[in-house]
Amino acid sequence: MNAFGLIQIGLILSSTTIISSLQCNHLPLQQRKVIENSLRLLDKMGKKFPQQCLREKMSFRFPTQVLQPRQKETVGVAIGEIFQHIFYIFSKNLTLAAWDGTALDQFQNGLYLQIEQLEACIIKKRTQHRSSKEVNRLKLKKYFQKIDCFLKDKQHDLCSWEISRAEMRRCLQLIDKMTRKL
Repeated sequence: MNAFGLIQIGLILSSTTIISSLQCNHLPLQQRKVIENSLRLLDKMGKKFPQQCLREKMSFRFPTQVLQPRQKETVGVAIGEIFQHIFYIFSKNLTLAAWDGTALDQFQNGLYLQIEQLEACIIKKRTQHRSSKEVNRLKLKKYFQKIDCFLKDKQHDLCSWEISRAEMRRCLQLIDKMTRKL
């Protein structure tokens, strides 16, 4: 390869790094937009909360402390974890949910893209705060396992999906509230 080719590769790599770091600097703004869109799509996916499901409502107790650490990176890791869990839950046995398939696909795609973006930014900013990240990760895992078990116990019926959809809406609203503070 000649010197000109090496210079071109160097320029491409350096511009990719600059563009990527700019995206990471604007991550809170991107997250707010993704969350707003995700909330809109959650509403569009289903109809109004069914009255017959009100008696089955359940409190899953979101671990709000995972979104309150002092380091932005720790919050970013927690948000990435939440998006991954939501994506996982909404990638399962949805046959009884009777939701708008296009809105669901758009919701999943938006989450996936945001997960990718968060992971790219977090990998760049690895810190030594592993213990708090692990504690947060375990709290989130426990929370989302409750939702997953709830869905399984109810055999993924319509009400369990509607209750889960309402809970995911609450999660996204909490993330939105936190990112506005950052």
